[in-house]
Amino acid sequence: MTVTNPATLPAATILGYPRIGPDRELKRALEAHWKDPARHPASTVVDTLGALRERTTLRLRELGLGAEHAIPSEGFAVDHVLDTALALGAVPARFTADGYSPAAPDTPEGIGLLTALSRGTDRLEPLEMTKWFDTNYHYYVPEIGPDTPLSAHPESLVARYLDTLRRTGVRTRPVLVGPVTLLLLSRPETTDDAPVDPLGRLEDVVGLYVRILSELAAAGVQWVQLDEPALAADGWAVERTEIVAAVESAYRRLTFPADRPAALVTVGYGDAGGDALLALARTDAEALAVDLDRGDVPGAEALRAWGERPVVAGVVGGRTVWRTDLAGATDTLDRLRAAARGPVAVGTATPLLHVPHDVTQETGLDPDVRSWVAFADQKVTEVVELARGVEHGWEAITQTLETDARIRAARAAHPATHRPEVRERTAAVRGEDRVRASAVERRAAQHERLRLPLLPTTTIGSFPQTTEIRATRAAHRAGRLDDAAYTEAIRREIARTVRAQEELGLDVLVHGEPERNDMVQYFAEALDGFATTRHGWVQSYGSRCTRPSILFGDVSRPAPITVDWTGYAASLTDRPVKGMLTGPVTILAWSFVRDDAPAAEVADQVALALRDEITDLEAAGTAVVQVDEPALRELLPLREADRPAYLEWSVGSFRLATGAAATDTQIHTHLCYSEFETVLDAIEGLDADVTTLEASRSGSGIVDGLAAADFPRDVGPGVWDIHSPRVPTFEEVAGRVRHAAHAIGADRVWVNPDCGLKTRAWPETRAALDRLVAAAVTVRGELARADRDGQGNDAARAVPPGTAPAGAAATR
Repeated sequence: MTVTNPATLPAATILGYPRIGPDRELKRALEAHWKDPARHPASTVVDTLGALRERTTLRLRELGLGAEHAIPSEGFAVDHVLDTALALGAVPARFTADGYSPAAPDTPEGIGLLTALSRGTDRLEPLEMTKWFDTNYHYYVPEIGPDTPLSAHPESLVARYLDTLRRTGVRTRPVLVGPVTLLLLSRPETTDDAPVDPLGRLEDVVGLYVRILSELAAAGVQWVQLDEPALAADGWAVERTEIVAAVESAYRRLTFPADRPAALVTVGYGDAGGDALLALARTDAEALAVDLDRGDVPGAEALRAWGERPVVAGVVGGRTVWRTDLAGATDTLDRLRAAARGPVAVGTATPLLHVPHDVTQETGLDPDVRSWVAFADQKVTEVVELARGVEHGWEAITQTLETDARIRAARAAHPATHRPEVRERTAAVRGEDRVRASAVERRAAQHERLRLPLLPTTTIGSFPQTTEIRATRAAHRAGRLDDAAYTEAIRREIARTVRAQEELGLDVLVHGEPERNDMVQYFAEALDGFATTRHGWVQSYGSRCTRPSILFGDVSRPAPITVDWTGYAASLTDRPVKGMLTGPVTILAWSFVRDDAPAAEVADQVALALRDEITDLEAAGTAVVQVDEPALRELLPLREADRPAYLEWSVGSFRLATGAAATDTQIHTHLCYSEFETVLDAIEGLDADVTTLEASRSGSGIVDGLAAADFPRDVGPGVWDIHSPRVPTFEEVAGRVRHAAHAIGADRVWVNPDCGLKTRAWPETRAALDRLVAAAVTVRGELARADRDGQGNDAARAVPPGTAPAGAAATR
């Protein structure tokens, strides 16, 4: 049965708000606790969460979300997916066996559990981490198998709601990842068993949701938000028809009891599809939120079936910083209002966790660019204004619409947004510009030039960014350190990093990137067409934040960017030093990219700038160049029908960047934290000579995928998960090296960490890399002995683990 006369859904709402705090308060609290729990106990994190919820609620009310239930009740300490999993008591058996038990996340005990699950312990590896749909946000993958014990734990949800009500007097709207999406995003606790139906625990999970909703209702909650973005995506392990049927079954049961809050079901990140909306219409859910930024107005059949229930129109994009095209939004709202039988509210298409807090803080941003963008607070204002227009007629917001039109016209006429010389060069690109010599020719030429051993070792690029080096960059930016002193300080750090790599015995070195604040921002600051911010932080994962650049105009490279630093590192050693570049797709993915030009054209502009950089690196003697593309899988469209076009331009832009490289220049690329098995053809299409990938946290599944696909080029499946402070044992690393050597072929395997090391400290870096090199040396020896015995590569699997040889790091 439907809840009788639930509280009215507000006319203006959002689906979520940045949760790190305007000054990254949550990040600072978490990292202080992790660094020194004696001085900063877990209770300080809990206090910070409460203060941030209060601040967020009061700020959103000030911005115009004054109606009850308009504001989501979030305040997740680490991750919303992990938070929902813990509300179901989903703690993997290896953690419960080590003394951890389900605990409310917003308690000191819960913070300890969250820390263990997300960062691991001395004995336990953390949960896998991967991308949230097609965004740069990473979620922690819940482990829910057929036998995982589950139990309802609504304590944190209730406590957040009541604490915020006590502090502010505002009735908020608790948020949970919906049951179908949660299970589709989960994985079984072990990967050794036969394939497991991801929806096999749906009945159990829905029963727990029913209990949680009942507890929320008993606490006075009147609306709850259940997010089901999985409905906007294809490619799950089960068929679409089964997913839609699961949604209908789950929500029929969820919305039947009377003792529950009214349910707002959201489908963000793309078009929900008419089949899903019809299924939801056959349940007693009280309201529906749809993405009208990337999706379209629901069809007439779905809206008829939905009847007189309210629809939240997500016309304000939650993933980009560009101002909403208000005229276009009014047209969309008019079309929806004409077709819908019930009330239409205005909202964001997704939560606003993907954008920074407030653009008014960016006083150093070019005034023209600043006028074109809207951060979270400005997007809330757009929602409120559009809702006012819906309620009182568009004439009530005439001034707002006219101002927006003037700003949009000024942006279109700005000289930086259309530079003829850049457009002409891009238009002149030919097919042969994206093609190198054959892989066979390149492999032979590079072997002759580099003379690397079997199972060569390297790192992904960055080395620890110490407090001192960060202070050096800050002093230089502030003018307290002149160019000469800054250059000398960076050179000292590069020399230290090169010396450490030589001592460890690595085969291909890097300069360590001490001059770089971020792998995209560093290039954005050197390229025309970009703007950077000072306070534009967004959450990437856990406590980690990134500051996306704003790609607003046509892109070109006025001068070489990396050549001097790479050349200096190479002058200190006789070993190869990689030139380190960020690829065109990743620069787009981790920036806020202009919405007034085709993505393919923008990517080629960036690629041509990188092509020039590679040419200059080669002229300076660089034999190995890494062009990182960790975001290749991230931008893959959620709908399969849209993927071929994306893969064509994304792969093409990488090949344009690298297409002029000489035959004996070894091109590397790096990809991390996504399900790359789904795009192996595209990875092969990049035509890189060496591809390094994340593999340790995901159970080395990519290794088997590469082997099954008979991937034809060299690969480096990461053997050390650098996103955890835990140092892997020698046996773990050696086992991963053996597995890769056996599955793929030792002559095609590189040994490297999962990702760059900037977030790690020097002691753990040295310890882990020592074990990494020792493992490579050990397996090389095992393979050499096996070859002498006539066993060949099969011996990589058969040799016992052994122990690290003395002085392995000094043995090449």
